[in-house]
Amino acid sequence: MEKLHIAIATNSIEETIKDYSERLGSEPCSFIANEYALWRTDFLNFSVRQDPTCKPGELRHLGWEDPTAPQFSQTTDVNGIVWEKFSAQQQADEINEIWPEANFSP
Repeated sequence: MEKLHIAIATNSIEETIKDYSERLGSEPCSFIANEYALWRTDFLNFSVRQDPTCKPGELRHLGWEDPTAPQFSQTTDVNGIVWEKFSAQQQADEINEIWPEANFSP
């Protein structure tokens, strides 16, 4: 089953984690101090990233976590929004490549 993926920017990762953990009813399954957090619920794959190139709350990209995705892929829709498609393992691999200290597994 595919899960909708939403990625937004923040300028306050700690406050964002506290707020969204309450909203989503769970703690992030991956967290990199001052950088990134990821929640994977039954219906949603949601990430926040401290990104100085985006305004806080700005959409970074959308996509689908799809267990059948043969590889990570990315397209851009007619509105200029980037859509990604990936499996949980492919996302974990990307997180671990960017932040080796994360040692994240799905």
